[in-house]
Amino acid sequence: MNCVRIGGGAGFAGDRFEPAEALARDGDLADLVLECLAERTIALGQQRRLADPSAGYDPRLVARFERLLPITAARGVRVITNMGAANPLAAGRVTADLADRLGLGLGVAVLTGDDVLDRIDPAAPALETGRPLAAHGELVSANAYLGAEQILPALDTGAQVVLTGRVADPSLFTAPLAQRLGWDLRDPAAMAAGTVAGHLLECAGQLTGGYFADPGRKNVPGLAELGFPFADVRADGGVEVSKPAGTGGLVSRATVREQLLYEVTDPTAYLTPDVTLDLREVTVTETGPDRVAVRGAAGRARPERLKVSVGYRAGWRAEAGISYQGPGARARAELAGEVVARRLAGAPVRVRADVLGAEGSPECRLRVAASAADRAGAEVVCHEVEALYTNGPAGGGGVRTAVTEVIGIVSTLIDRDRVEPAVTVFGGPPCG
Repeated sequence: MNCVRIGGGAGFAGDRFEPAEALARDGDLADLVLECLAERTIALGQQRRLADPSAGYDPRLVARFERLLPITAARGVRVITNMGAANPLAAGRVTADLADRLGLGLGVAVLTGDDVLDRIDPAAPALETGRPLAAHGELVSANAYLGAEQILPALDTGAQVVLTGRVADPSLFTAPLAQRLGWDLRDPAAMAAGTVAGHLLECAGQLTGGYFADPGRKNVPGLAELGFPFADVRADGGVEVSKPAGTGGLVSRATVREQLLYEVTDPTAYLTPDVTLDLREVTVTETGPDRVAVRGAAGRARPERLKVSVGYRAGWRAEAGISYQGPGARARAELAGEVVARRLAGAPVRVRADVLGAEGSPECRLRVAASAADRAGAEVVCHEVEALYTNGPAGGGGVRTAVTEVIGIVSTLIDRDRVEPAVTVFGGPPCG
């Protein structure tokens, strides 16, 4: 195979369903990747799994797949996604059961092994602070960023759906490209090309203008009907990105350049499990309407160790608000904020109060945010805002309060040989 077309059907867990369906239906794809996992997302998934061993995967998995899998199955498009989150095996079972209910008979391959909570050293330093991991709080999750090397065996099963937990975002794309194009995973040039393609597609609508749009400065047409991108990747490493005809959005030199540098702290050495990527010689050229060629990525040997995202209990957050209407609304909202601050003076919480609404506005809202070491402290803050109904300035209403646990995130490194990936296949027969 000399060229592969691969699509980016989701850039985060809350992404829209329709653009992925359009890609699968009209994009003439070989593979569709749904990148739905972030560092905090997987830590929160671990929380859900602790409360319910059958939970922890992406909560929108069933809703997304109910609509998408009939389309991909009919068109022979393989789906690769990290919606397994903190519980890939449960996600695999649920997906296989769903495929059976839909009469699709799909094979579902599940990659595990990224969960290394029992393998990291709590005394190891966090990359962000230099402090021991355990010094940040109770550790609740530790997930290594697996790469193309670990994903490839799941693809080789022939399953039409491949589910993972924590993997490096570009690797979700690099692995199927390497498999279909016959690339050597130890070839830095090939891995650089695959990683550039994956990095451009991984955030889906960001590449087609969604995160780019800024009215009057960077106008994007048809934002309400935003299409998601695909890439044509050649065996020689050439990459061209575009989007389905007739969809909203924009693929241009500017949108590509912005996404190319997204989350890249060092363009000379962007580290992934597959390659050390060097972007200095990359060229970005518009080759047609909504079509851009990207060439010149260079690669060096992959890092010897894998990055690990570590979640820890970081206390509790309180958010509360109350609105004031009519003449003097802002003055009353400001007084309410002063009352709350006075009431909470000396309490073991950190509080911030803001008034939303300009002077003279017919409605203003007091927003109070606070952090506390425990739930009880956070609930005290919410109670004080609620009490403003009858104990604060006149005319308060519309109180809303919320208390949530905060999961902090830091990173560390782990030796590759400490990670033991495994592949489990559900359902079938697998589709080739």
